[in-house]
Amino acid sequence: REREERLLAEILAGNVPSWLRTLRPVEVTRSRKGDSTTVRFAVAPDYLAVGSDLDWFLVPLTPRSAQIVADATGTSLPTVPVVDAIWAQADVRLGPDSLPPGPEMTTVPWFEEHDRLVDARRIRSGAPLGSLVSGHKKDVVLTSRLSERPGHVAIYGWHRPNGVPIQPLYTGHTDDWADYSHGVRLVGRTVWVDGVARDVVELLEDPERSWLLEDDGPIRPARYPLADPG
Repeated sequence: REREERLLAEILAGNVPSWLRTLRPVEVTRSRKGDSTTVRFAVAPDYLAVGSDLDWFLVPLTPRSAQIVADATGTSLPTVPVVDAIWAQADVRLGPDSLPPGPEMTTVPWFEEHDRLVDARRIRSGAPLGSLVSGHKKDVVLTSRLSERPGHVAIYGWHRPNGVPIQPLYTGHTDDWADYSHGVRLVGRTVWVDGVARDVVELLEDPERSWLLEDDGPIRPARYPLADPG
């Protein structure tokens, strides 16, 4: 609890690297009943980080904290199709690094160790900071399946180089869970559906249009609750 409160205070105060602030364009074409629709949106180039340009690390957060950051920045959290589209169109697919499972996986030293491994991959790739990167974290995602699992978090991703995610969509963890493998990818609220601007939250809640960015029906509400699970 103390860690989450401190991280939220730092992020909301602006203690976030400058290279993370410029969103990158991504698009996906979805088909249904013979019709194809192109959806364009903008995403943070990497997972949420805390710190300066010279001293920062990627920080896992609980879904409640992630939603607070999204609300404060006019963004949303991704869905499974959005995560797949980001991976497919990333400038660099860094790939996963796994640490041994155990109680340490939810602690800051494990966060720091995994961040070191991710940074080493980034350096080897030659990708400059601000490049659209993917594959090195699981995403905290929105899904209609959470309507059947209140009080839980949905995670998905950590794609292997062949495009198959290590973590299929999973809702088994309670919503106070955050481990080293999790990341928070922010998605701009404005999306363009065949060139027409829409709000992504309204789109995901719309029973007629949610299929454009979600596979399992409308997400109502398209957000995580802010009630403290404490």
